[in-house]
Amino acid sequence: MNYWIGVASEDHVKLGVSEGFSQLCHGKQAPLKRMKTGDWLIYYAPKRNLEANEPYQHFVAIGQILEGEAYPFEMAPDFIPYRKDVSFIKECVPLPLKALTDVPLWQEFRSRLRFGHFQIPKELFKIIATGMNVGIV
Repeated sequence: MNYWIGVASEDHVKLGVSEGFSQLCHGKQAPLKRMKTGDWLIYYAPKRNLEANEPYQHFVAIGQILEGEAYPFEMAPDFIPYRKDVSFIKECVPLPLKALTDVPLWQEFRSRLRFGHFQIPKELFKIIATGMNVGIV
């Protein structure tokens, strides 16, 4: 089992949570293919919505990857991103990024947020999940 962080605006994460899917890195297939059935994904939202510059900087969703491959989904005639099905935990509480400031393990990974998707160790996943009031794994 692997643990991942995905980066997307809060409004996009909310859509994915409500419809049970993950879409990463502007719809690219590669990050979704790296995640396997049973893996866990935490979403980080640097801002509230894609078009605005209002910062948010919270971890906002946690879900487990469901069985099945990444699949194309037509959002518009000229935009067909890839998605992967995820079972999200609905009761999680957003965790501010600043809550991890004093966590040494986070310091090793924080610069990777700019990549949009990256793997983290189980220990860091547990720290973030606990901060989001989710007791799993």
